[in-house]
Amino acid sequence: MQLPPKVTDRAFARLAEIGAGDQGQALRVAVEGGGCSGFQYDIKLDTPAKDDVILEGQGQKVVVDSISLPFLTGATIDFTEELIGARFTIDNPNASSSCGCGTSFSM
Repeated sequence: MQLPPKVTDRAFARLAEIGAGDQGQALRVAVEGGGCSGFQYDIKLDTPAKDDVILEGQGQKVVVDSISLPFLTGATIDFTEELIGARFTIDNPNASSSCGCGTSFSM
């Protein structure tokens, strides 16, 4: 059985801050081929599709398409703020390695 990704309260709170749900938008997390390690994350605001897996919290939504879901099984989607900037991050237990930027990984 596939465990869906987990979304932290901090990530939902950031979506609420930017008003994503108020505009009918959700955070879309997808996995695509490419990047320096073989796969890369595509994270953007988007309109949910009817076949997406929808994760909800604090009135906000994070969506994952069915093709990306197996790559994100058990992953944690978070929002971090550091001196170098703020961004949504993914802690993926399925990744055997990742690049320094955190958007590319291999399995």
